[in-house]
Amino acid sequence: MSTTIETSATSLLRFATAGSVDDGKSTLVGRLLHDSKSVLTDQLEAVEHASRKRGQETPDLALLTDGLRAEREQGITIDVAYRYFATARRRFILADTPGHVQYTRNMVTGASTAELAVVLVDARNGVVEQTRRHAAVAALLRVPHVVLAVNKMDLVEYAEPVFAAIAKEFTAYAASLGVTDVVAVPISALAGDNVVEPSAHMDWYGGPTLLEHLETVSVTTDPSEQPARFPVQYVIRPQSGEHRDYRGYAGQLASGVLRVGDPVTVLPSGHTTTVAGIDALGVETDIAWAPQSVTVRLAEDIDISRGDLIAAGATPVPTKDVEATVCHLSDRPLHVGAKVLLKHTTRTVRALVKEISYRIDIDTLEQRSGAEGLAVNEIGHVVLRTAEPLALDSYSDNRRTGSFLLIDPADGTTLTAGMVGEAFDTVRTDADGEDWV
Repeated sequence: MSTTIETSATSLLRFATAGSVDDGKSTLVGRLLHDSKSVLTDQLEAVEHASRKRGQETPDLALLTDGLRAEREQGITIDVAYRYFATARRRFILADTPGHVQYTRNMVTGASTAELAVVLVDARNGVVEQTRRHAAVAALLRVPHVVLAVNKMDLVEYAEPVFAAIAKEFTAYAASLGVTDVVAVPISALAGDNVVEPSAHMDWYGGPTLLEHLETVSVTTDPSEQPARFPVQYVIRPQSGEHRDYRGYAGQLASGVLRVGDPVTVLPSGHTTTVAGIDALGVETDIAWAPQSVTVRLAEDIDISRGDLIAAGATPVPTKDVEATVCHLSDRPLHVGAKVLLKHTTRTVRALVKEISYRIDIDTLEQRSGAEGLAVNEIGHVVLRTAEPLALDSYSDNRRTGSFLLIDPADGTTLTAGMVGEAFDTVRTDADGEDWV
């Protein structure tokens, strides 16, 4: 029976926020930072000054987050902004993502490493098209926890039936996407109800405030539940002095646990050996767990280079044929026949876009076949052929080793984010239905 390994990472929560235009997301983030006392005095004074210049009597907390000049002028969030704050119970990294449909790629970027997503809904409008889009993106990225924050409850007289109806509709839709952990919280970001402090206006609600849930949601993971995956970043071989016989492989453990004596397989070559030693910060240790950065020494002298994968447990079969769900990030469309670079962990190889099987209508989840290309923000399913074999896990099994990027070989621009496998376990379909090395 495995024992949960306690690490400092268990006190850190990465979460992303998403909401439709004018749902009050920037105000919510500002309120969260303000009421948790995570705002510096000079920042608050600057917001108060800017608010007075606008003729507002109270500070506009949205100004704490919409930091770009273009955002302030337009009154919208247009880029991902990362906020760092902490309470006595937990540290947080918040990815504040845009709500506009044309910034779907930004939400994908912000939510890709999140353990929790806060989806904001205006209580007056309920679940709208963008709400379903945000839920679908969270499901696509396998974000394990979702919070539905029903905002502007003060504008519907804090009515419980309004909240209950929205929560029921959203929870049912999320469940159809495979998202089962949904917590709904009725809030007023403007007034501060149930954001950090419990609301005096909603005594019918007996759940946690938003911050309380963020502080207590379980993100403790047992690394031993996943097979060990160690992408080699750098080969250390001094070849001089007293360490001339030293040969180690440095990198960050992407998942799982490695112990001295563990049998491992080096991919894509398939050579097998055992772990002879592990060095962490120059000190020998018997064990390492994700996401530690360590140097691994092996019992056999095997030809290993940057980009190889040292794996334990059930190992993936290296392949040159990759099927994946992708979100296109570039303004330049992705077309069938495009020659790209595929970056997977520390390995970068040439690849060819053989097929775009279908485009996913993220609003209806229908598969639209016959697509010759993917435009910016579009999500689809592609088939790639790589010049060299890759050891890929399914994204649903391992978010780190099941994801990759497609890069323009001409200028190094990131084109597309990919996730190995199908987007959803069940997906609706419409009526439609050469190797390069």
